[in-house]
Amino acid sequence: MMQHFFIENNSLVWRGNGETLMIQPWGPNSLRLRSRMMGDILNEDFALLPNPPAHGPVQIEVEEQQASIVNGKIRAELDYDVWFRNCRIHYYNQEGQLLLEEAFHYGGLKKYAREFTPLPGGDFRLSVNFEAPEDEKLFGMGQYQQEYLDLKHSVVEMSQRNTQVSVPFLLSSRGYGFLWHNPAVGKAIFAKNFTQWQADASRQVDYWITAGDSPAEITERYASVTGTVPMMPEYGLGFWQCRLRYWNQEQVLDVAREYKRRGLPLDVIVVDFFHWPKMGDFRFDSEFFPDPKAMVDELKEMGVELMVSVWPQIALTSENYEEMRQLGLLVRAEKGNQVTMQFPEDSTFYDATNPRARAYVWEKCRKNYYDIGVRIFWLDEAEPEFGVCDFDNYRYHLGNASRVSNIYICLLDAHGLAYMMEPALREDRQ
Repeated sequence: MMQHFFIENNSLVWRGNGETLMIQPWGPNSLRLRSRMMGDILNEDFALLPNPPAHGPVQIEVEEQQASIVNGKIRAELDYDVWFRNCRIHYYNQEGQLLLEEAFHYGGLKKYAREFTPLPGGDFRLSVNFEAPEDEKLFGMGQYQQEYLDLKHSVVEMSQRNTQVSVPFLLSSRGYGFLWHNPAVGKAIFAKNFTQWQADASRQVDYWITAGDSPAEITERYASVTGTVPMMPEYGLGFWQCRLRYWNQEQVLDVAREYKRRGLPLDVIVVDFFHWPKMGDFRFDSEFFPDPKAMVDELKEMGVELMVSVWPQIALTSENYEEMRQLGLLVRAEKGNQVTMQFPEDSTFYDATNPRARAYVWEKCRKNYYDIGVRIFWLDEAEPEFGVCDFDNYRYHLGNASRVSNIYICLLDAHGLAYMMEPALREDRQ
């Protein structure tokens, strides 16, 4: 008989019809699935930490038309359909209870669980379809401008917009957590009769699933494979003072002095946007902040830390624009004028997916903020907030925005400030 399932490097692999599918342990009680059409599996750890240990033996069994992989509390069973030459996956917990299963192909309808629609250039429009129990409750997915806690019967756009944060992690009442590990713009459809995850442009299916006996256990597993936040410094737990903006140095100091005169606790004061001459200058405007180091020093003497807002917009009139454009450090429009935002003037965004761009911006911030004592940065407008959300018209170092723009939340979620400011800030933290 022809072999369909394989065991490779502690992973279960299926190949058929041009598709390569891999399921492997990824942290305790958890599995990661990747599937690619006409190519080898890609090692792209956008939000996931690299291959965390399973914390226990992994069991893989392979037969002619069936296979299974067990990692702690989760079990995946794979069935090969001889007629349609496809593979269907079912996930169970340690009690043998069904958690989630891929959709059936529905015979003549030929609606397969994993669908790859080719796009020019080699990418695919992807969709993954699951059966959906009517009584299942679904929670998570980030921050949306809606009133629904239970997302069942909802359609959720996966893209970053101002006041919308797409974190494609789902917690189910059936006892599993699910991370759509894909930075593409897309959609999640939580219908009465099926659940569908869509990516507008991608190279492979990639998701992570975990089983747990409680929501706390499930979210703990999620944190263990995506990264946990560092302990907040003591001043970060105190009182923060902020307003829309302080327009000059003396105004900042007057507010802090008044807090101290009245004996009121103050730990952090925030200098928000437009303390710079132009978007993308990454420095204090010397006309209104003539001696920022003296300002920082006086605040520190009062026991107050200064936070500064750093925006990724680069105005066409910025002192850094021409150099950044020449060095290829900016997001490009695929067509039309190289303007991606018009607030408060024509500008574009620096390309945070480009290591050289990150190093460039950090050097500016180091020289103009860090070296004078600033230790807290507010990375605002980190969607980035395009003037028009035509994602397919923007290109990053990593690719077209349709395929990679949700990496902003993936990387900020996993690596925080060190991502934007690497590598220098990581070295300073060590």
